[in-house]
Amino acid sequence: MERFSFVFLVAGLGFFALAFAVSGYIPMLPVDRLEVRTVAQMSAQVPLSFVELKEQYPDAFKKAYGDKPIEAALAEALEVGHKSYVGEACWHCHSQQVRPWGGDEATYGRVSFPEEYHNKLNMPPLWGTRRIGPDLIREAGKHSNDWHVAHFFHPRDVVPTSVMPDYPWFYEADGLTPNKTGLSVIAYIQWLGSWLPAHPETIQGVGAIERAYPEPKFDRPIAAPAPAASPASQPAAEEENGGY
Repeated sequence: MERFSFVFLVAGLGFFALAFAVSGYIPMLPVDRLEVRTVAQMSAQVPLSFVELKEQYPDAFKKAYGDKPIEAALAEALEVGHKSYVGEACWHCHSQQVRPWGGDEATYGRVSFPEEYHNKLNMPPLWGTRRIGPDLIREAGKHSNDWHVAHFFHPRDVVPTSVMPDYPWFYEADGLTPNKTGLSVIAYIQWLGSWLPAHPETIQGVGAIERAYPEPKFDRPIAAPAPAASPASQPAAEEENGGY
């Protein structure tokens, strides 16, 4: 009896280990050959906001990134900014996912689609669970660099109702100039969504859009809104409808 118990125990543990391995491997097969853009690839096209950041804070920029080519500086800024964004738990209050319910589409544009997450800086994706602050998946270009500099230092200076905490450690001792962390976080925020494919009917409010992928295919065409009736045509329409 003890022999059978030992066999069943070993078999049970073996099947558990097999199930654990299979459940971790099988789901990865559909995306095994998925093209995932690297940070170097994404930084090859530099957003205008990052160029402006270098011009606005030349000394701080040089102190942070040295004399590197701007593409290499952007790659470093994105990695440092992403790490700081995760470390500061920004994703607790800011999601990076436009959801298919509520007023998301009216507020943030098209529902999030897979291509938005096919890059190293969205792995793991920071979908979040709450929106104490706005969704940031397509934040690029919605605000200027100066706005972000003021916002991180004291959010209520630009958004009086904000409950976001201050981040004074993002700045030099003068409290005015962003340090490497501050510059990098701003660069990361200004990058979010900047490389999306342009699709004006479904993506709204996106800043500097760079075509990194072909435009996504849709299951059904998007109907254009009907033109509003001109005032001159209203009397004729009322006569046709019996004056109603």
